[in-house]
Amino acid sequence: MKFLLGLVLSLTIFGAVADEGEVADAALIAELTQYCADIAEEDGTGGQSLSTFMLECVNNELSSEGYKAVDKI
Repeated sequence: MKFLLGLVLSLTIFGAVADEGEVADAALIAELTQYCADIAEEDGTGGQSLSTFMLECVNNELSSEGYKAVDKI
């Protein structure tokens, strides 16, 4: 039973690490930045500052494509 519990925990931890994704290249980040700028221009930023909106938007898109989030754009 302890072995099974250990195995499940190991797989869970490995899955969490594997879900972090890889780092996106600069071209993809630039493309997503332009996409998010277009959204901000058309729909607004929902009361957020433009820089905050852009970072969240880019990170949401990166996450949906399996990439790691960035700290700044």
